[in-house]
Amino acid sequence: MKYHPIDRNLFIKNRKNFMSQMKPNSLAVFNSNDIYPISADSTMPFEQHRDIFYLSGVDQEESILVLFPDAPHEKHREILFLKETNEHIAVWEGEKLTKERAFETSGIKTVYWLQDLEKIFFEIMTQCDTVYVNTNEHYRSNVETETREDRFTKWWKAKYPAHSVAKSNPILQRLRSVKDPIELDLMQTACNITEKGFRRLLGYVKPGVWEYNLEAELLHEFVNNRSKGFAYTPIIASGNNANVLHYIENNQECKAGDLILLDIAAEYANYKSDLSRTIPVSGQYTERQRAVYDAVLRVKKEATKLLVPGTMWAEYHVEVGKLMTSELLGLGLLDKADVQNENPDWPAYKKYFMHGTSHHIGLDTHDYGILTEPMKANMVFTVEPGIYLPEEGFGVRIEDDVVIQETGAPFNLMENIPIEAEEIEELMNS
Repeated sequence: MKYHPIDRNLFIKNRKNFMSQMKPNSLAVFNSNDIYPISADSTMPFEQHRDIFYLSGVDQEESILVLFPDAPHEKHREILFLKETNEHIAVWEGEKLTKERAFETSGIKTVYWLQDLEKIFFEIMTQCDTVYVNTNEHYRSNVETETREDRFTKWWKAKYPAHSVAKSNPILQRLRSVKDPIELDLMQTACNITEKGFRRLLGYVKPGVWEYNLEAELLHEFVNNRSKGFAYTPIIASGNNANVLHYIENNQECKAGDLILLDIAAEYANYKSDLSRTIPVSGQYTERQRAVYDAVLRVKKEATKLLVPGTMWAEYHVEVGKLMTSELLGLGLLDKADVQNENPDWPAYKKYFMHGTSHHIGLDTHDYGILTEPMKANMVFTVEPGIYLPEEGFGVRIEDDVVIQETGAPFNLMENIPIEAEEIEELMNS
């Protein structure tokens, strides 16, 4: 791993919090992700399942975590099953976790090799009544692939059909949405790396560079700062490309007079950041571009103030819609008749701002969090309003990541990243 070791107390606390909400005499199982094939002997880079990482810090394939807080034998209340390392694996792939290093990483004392799984699992299954399965119930989930978790669940259900089944996901949705101080530090590191990448670009952009040149500059800076790279597929959208919300081709020339919408950010230790900025290719906004940019920035600043404990996500978006409607009226993009005659299910402002303003962020870019429950302190949200004008050949989106505070305004993890138009212009022309 490129990142520095993480304090294992984070994972110890996370397991304690999860187990405190389990039913009596129950166990929970968490599997690592598969390594997914591409073709021939090629595979995609391994990405650990966020839940087993959240609960153990283990960041390698073929790993299983079992939590059984009421186990008769204390050593079986927390168990890790790992792929046994050997000299051959060490030569070809690098050494995997030893039992000692697994304890140093996770704080879990009982570590078995996977070859012992069936024997140990039989023993603990005879001692429990309920098994928690770890299904993906995120509101954006759309998974067609059978995962390692799915296969494991099918296996134990066939072998032990009399056990009751419970769901881990509701517990994890609530736990993962509220960040520990250690997690906030990791997310701050990801944001700091993103800042370095963005500042690098401001001195590099000029007419004639290509979108992929900017992608390469960012990746250089991110990896040089211990990141695996982008937190998500980067959007580097010059000119009218900005009006394609998930434009990821990044293969066009950046031309004089155009804007570049950048939705780019680094990860660190599997934790994500999420940044959007819109900058002028020529180093100067036109009068119209500046008017739209400032309107989006005002919405972003006012929307951020609404992110306080007790706020409901759906109601928040209604209020942001009102802010955006006011700005669109001021820009002459809407008139009063548009607003008076709007469809309540698709308000007039949606013509120019069609996506949501905020989402949870953490181990996933669109992180866990139950949107029908009130916001809480130490939840982290993006704030990302935008105005998209295909008829005028540009779009503007501005985005930061903020931590909800117990009292007062949210704390902006990206407060040091240039955002005001004057500062961006000054840095691009210095």
